[in-house]
Amino acid sequence: MKAIINGTIITVANETIEQGTILIDGDKIVQISKGALELSADVEVFDATGKVVTPGLIEVHGHIGICEEGMGWEGDDTNEMTDPSTPYVRALDAINPFDRAFVDARKGGVTTVHTMPGSANVIGGETIVIKTAGTIVEDMVLKAVAGIKVAFGENPKRIYGDRKQLPSTRMGTAAVLRRELTKAQGYLEKCQIGKQDPEKMPDKDLGMEVLVKVLKKEIPLRAHAHRADDIVTAIRIADEFNVDITIEHCTEGHKIVEFLKQKQVNIAVGPTLSSRSKIELQDLGFETVKILMEAGIEVSILTDHPVIPVQYIPICAALAAKEGITEEEALKAITIYPAKHLGIADRVGSIEVGKDADIVIWSGYPLDYRSKVERTIINGHVVYGN
Repeated sequence: MKAIINGTIITVANETIEQGTILIDGDKIVQISKGALELSADVEVFDATGKVVTPGLIEVHGHIGICEEGMGWEGDDTNEMTDPSTPYVRALDAINPFDRAFVDARKGGVTTVHTMPGSANVIGGETIVIKTAGTIVEDMVLKAVAGIKVAFGENPKRIYGDRKQLPSTRMGTAAVLRRELTKAQGYLEKCQIGKQDPEKMPDKDLGMEVLVKVLKKEIPLRAHAHRADDIVTAIRIADEFNVDITIEHCTEGHKIVEFLKQKQVNIAVGPTLSSRSKIELQDLGFETVKILMEAGIEVSILTDHPVIPVQYIPICAALAAKEGITEEEALKAITIYPAKHLGIADRVGSIEVGKDADIVIWSGYPLDYRSKVERTIINGHVVYGN
């Protein structure tokens, strides 16, 4: 067993505890107390006197392990740019656990990441949620299939438009997604008939099998959308097919606040600590987080690693706080809100009994850029620090 004692514990979910104790058994948090606990001699103790203790940080959207740090073409497996619809590809198969960025993530207090294919294709493939420590991907998995990446806006039409291929317009992008979801509906109907009459069972189609999970609401669409009209199009199509969707990036979300509030979709904003590198980013700014949160929307902040290196996610949250949200909300935007966004809040995102022992000990408040991570603990094991 392990115990973290005497620290200021920011639980995120509940009150902040001064000079508290966290007891860890195996990979789980088993007790949180105000003040000291009587500990047996075999408990490994970490004294956090004068330190701040938080849950591990969560990157809600990025490409860590898939677009490898400093590897160039050889380590970039982000986009399978051979077909605008590739639902059958899996992020799982592209992740290199030895990507240097995982070391940086642990040093930065990031313990969980949602990593995925890029946005070159309308349908990019399966996304995955993993912990940031391990040597075998399967051992790092928290959620094996977290959604299907889909993309709207400039990226798909630029890639395929240059080839004089569908989609070369926003209309074409929407049409490709509708076409594939319609195919999946037909495939599902045939499979249902095939259950009654095996001779009519269609040949297995890996892409359709994945999209059927979307139709059954087993997994959501994870939609890359910056511009307000692209966001609305993404939600329009999700409504047409009665499927779940999350909006990732949401750069112009502040322009359609009431619409987003009415639709009650999960929203992640970013990468905002970056340049306006294309037209759909012209209204980039941290005020988007503030405006959406003031409307009562629980916003997650993303880095889109490697666009912004994942270890700088606390700085992104701090800049959102500088724009006007509370520090408490800013911290939630990189812990419990991403956990809810990804459907993993029963495991991570806050310090609570029964949750994974993913804990970070800081030299000071985590949103102060001068604060250093002193220890990072994942699944009860110290993965960074003395």
